[in-house]
Amino acid sequence: MAQQAVEHVRRLRGGAQSHLMRCDDGHYYVVKFQNNPQGVRILTNEMLGAKLARTLGLPVSEPEVIEVSEWLIEHTPELYIQWGKKRMPCASGFQFGSRFPCDPLRTPVYDFLPDAQLENVTNRDTFCGMLVFDKWACNCDSRQSVFHASAGGGGKYVATMVDQGFCFNANEWSFPDSPLRGLYSRQAVYGGGTGMESFEPYLGRLENLGDEFLEEAAGAVPPEWYDGDTDGLAQLLNELAERRGRVAEMILQCRFSAPQSFPKWRWDA
Repeated sequence: MAQQAVEHVRRLRGGAQSHLMRCDDGHYYVVKFQNNPQGVRILTNEMLGAKLARTLGLPVSEPEVIEVSEWLIEHTPELYIQWGKKRMPCASGFQFGSRFPCDPLRTPVYDFLPDAQLENVTNRDTFCGMLVFDKWACNCDSRQSVFHASAGGGGKYVATMVDQGFCFNANEWSFPDSPLRGLYSRQAVYGGGTGMESFEPYLGRLENLGDEFLEEAAGAVPPEWYDGDTDGLAQLLNELAERRGRVAEMILQCRFSAPQSFPKWRWDA
């Protein structure tokens, strides 16, 4: 069941021209629209990617289908998409929403932390787990994350993994694997990685993930987000199922190509 958007908060940066909106469940969502400049399949990638990453136990924002009414668009001047010099209204109907990790009106959220502060991220180990996912899904963008202060205070932060739109090679739904693809830009997040055991339990969960979870995640995607191309979606799921057993080798290739990202790696680990 879709959440109803009730208020536009602000426009956000990024190629998809997302908007921060409040919905009738009281939560705030980063909303990507069907007519965003990156293409409608980006919404499928966001929903499918978030569902699968959360199944692995990774700290990815809760995905939702957000219904945006024609009335709200007509009465909100900021709800537009910019195409070059031309503006057009955001599409009405079902859009993709990623739940904001905290109250954006009360808690600051950062998309960058200096290396010294990355030491204070309470779930920093999940960046290794997210690399498992990004290799599996062939995320063709660098890993994106946001940080907010931990509820316990003390200068601690919590990372939330965001933006799965370029998984499956964006609109192409292909898997052009590359050893460095999917890495987070700040190498410090992998500083605790000592060997393949640092990618558990996520690697084991992936290798044992049943096909039914793929089907269930895909079932949450509105057909208009992939133009009703059920054959293309089925082929995407088949390729994801086949890749589950090859991710460990992809991580080793990443380690060989970027040894500076894993300075504590021990081959006897």
